[in-house]
Amino acid sequence: MTFSPPDAAARKTARHALVALGAILHREALRFLGQRGRLVAALVRPLVWLVVFASGFRAALGLSITPPYQTYITYEIYIVPGLVGMILLFNGMQSSLSLVYDREMGSMRLLLTAPLPRWWLLFCKLVAGSLISVLQAYAFLAVAGAWGVRFAWPGYLWALPAIFAAALMLGALGLLLSSLIRQLENFAGVMNFVIFPMFFMSSALYPLWKMAEASALLHDVCAANPFTHAVELIRFALYGQANWLAGAVTLGALCLFGAGAIWGYDPARGLAARKA
Repeated sequence: MTFSPPDAAARKTARHALVALGAILHREALRFLGQRGRLVAALVRPLVWLVVFASGFRAALGLSITPPYQTYITYEIYIVPGLVGMILLFNGMQSSLSLVYDREMGSMRLLLTAPLPRWWLLFCKLVAGSLISVLQAYAFLAVAGAWGVRFAWPGYLWALPAIFAAALMLGALGLLLSSLIRQLENFAGVMNFVIFPMFFMSSALYPLWKMAEASALLHDVCAANPFTHAVELIRFALYGQANWLAGAVTLGALCLFGAGAIWGYDPARGLAARKA
């Protein structure tokens, strides 16, 4: 019997982990490319808000000069970061739907039996879905730029880590929800009771000071919503500014949702064990 030195064993483990990451990224890329209408469907929803609703609300909604803005802005400019968040949110939920489908078909069970830590496999799945979300977000920003809503070129670069962090956080939420959903039919309930409240009770469509004018309680709920902080992180980044509070809340929510997903997929302690 031969024994490998510790450093050789560590390199072999790291190589296997990278191979798994590459394989999962490749699988998700092929799935995305095979679903040709997925990108179009992801863009239609925010474009409807940008082209139709934003035009209607332009005269009705006045926006004061608040950070990161240095002057008065139109509603279209304000809403674009929120619509980027919408893309990330819905794609994160769609990733959770694919996990439920994979579990019903058996491919998810096959993946999780690979001789690698389960948390790493879930992380690979999360990174793959988040990269697709980033691609969709920048496709929307390109269409919005063609429509006339543009930002300074450095802002698009500054926004990349913010968009990726927000995508990771919302993808981790999708992973957590996928550990709770046992059947595809239950996904509609998740849409109604998780996605829509999370989106509409945030600063994606209206600034928080507008919420405070309507209800102090509504303002507090929106301010506590992690999706609000993800949107604000993207909003400030598009103007080359850092929102440290939004970044801390987004990363904190990412760790919380990620830990919950790892626990939920643990066959010994998680929700899967209880429902087996």
